[in-house]
Amino acid sequence: MVINKVVASFKDGTVMKGHTSDFFPNRKGFHLELPGGERVTIDTEKLKAIFFVKDFTGDQNRKDVYHDAISGGGRKIQVKFKDGELVIGYSQGYSPDRLGFFIIPADTKNNNERIFVVNSATEEVVFL
Repeated sequence: MVINKVVASFKDGTVMKGHTSDFFPNRKGFHLELPGGERVTIDTEKLKAIFFVKDFTGDQNRKDVYHDAISGGGRKIQVKFKDGELVIGYSQGYSPDRLGFFIIPADTKNNNERIFVVNSATEEVVFL
């Protein structure tokens, strides 16, 4: 069983950090184990995105650089969320008809290993 470090970012601005081993892109929910050990059920549709991270601290002052090419990562894509956040990465499975899709950040030094973007939280998705 793979246990992932994730940051769940909700459409209402709430953020929860924890671990999950049962997130699947085609399911409407998953469990998140919070740092204190509490296990909560997350409704994926209430999320903006799920950030699969290297660590929980990250670097808030770091500026992303989008020049990295991700071999086998798919097409380069720019996602603008309804809250104004902009993410650039690569996706092999974008479809506006699904709940969401994965992207791999175009900045390989980014704290995010991959991001599951919830389609209903996006304002615009453009292939670059």
